[in-house]
Amino acid sequence: VQLQASGGGLVQAGGSLRLSCEASGLSFRRYGMGWFRQAPGKERESVAAISWSGDNTVYADSVKGRFTISRDNAKNMVYLQMNGLKPEDTAVYYCAAVLTWGDTAIMRNYDYWGQGTLVTVSS
Repeated sequence: VQLQASGGGLVQAGGSLRLSCEASGLSFRRYGMGWFRQAPGKERESVAAISWSGDNTVYADSVKGRFTISRDNAKNMVYLQMNGLKPEDTAVYYCAAVLTWGDTAIMRNYDYWGQGTLVTVSS
């Protein structure tokens, strides 16, 4: 199983980025997908999650109204559109896959993880 995250970069505060995560080696349509982030010196935290069908989405309070998670099951892709970026959004962002939809904020519930992509927001 591989989860390949991409789309990170350097952006000014108030700007936008779109992260992508391509999944391979798993039955993508069976899995919920999540985005997590880890800032320097901090623990990894949940950002957003989406159910296998896309019908259910969950967001951390800190990103509600600014970030949007979506997926394309035909392409085995999940996306995170990030608007209104703030310096505190600076982190390495990870995508992850979960077979059993439950508490999407808990890391240990996830079955597979991708490598991270770095997002840096300058003030």
